[in-house]
Amino acid sequence: MEALSDLNAFAKILTDKGYNGYFHTQGAYAGKLKDSIGDYLESCRKGTESAAKPELLLTGYLQWSGEDKPHVECSMWVKNLNGKFFLDRMEIARKDRFGQLLKQSTLTSLSVVTVPKATEAIAMVSEAPKQQAVRSNRRFRH
Repeated sequence: MEALSDLNAFAKILTDKGYNGYFHTQGAYAGKLKDSIGDYLESCRKGTESAAKPELLLTGYLQWSGEDKPHVECSMWVKNLNGKFFLDRMEIARKDRFGQLLKQSTLTSLSVVTVPKATEAIAMVSEAPKQQAVRSNRRFRH
């Protein structure tokens, strides 16, 4: 098992790897990683949420080009053990403008250290560039 990270270290490592957009924790609490998780935990402490779950679901977009374009979503399952966090698994999904799944990749047995950079995660579900047909320069004789 990896060394567990406090919230600051956990969020910094992921942010440095490019996960610097906005996320939701448990389907609410929109914000940057640290803020989203922190706001959720604070709501649990105040009693406006039930007790903090031992596994949190963080969701967000890794790539967004507009409503009419495909996008890449990221879901992370994060274990929370007494204020120490570690990444359990991650799902990256490319969806079309209607939300239909185009391609998906699930990563398990992860750690915050081994998680791919955001650009690498996007590449896992992106379309491979189409190769142009090589045109022959042969001349035909009639």
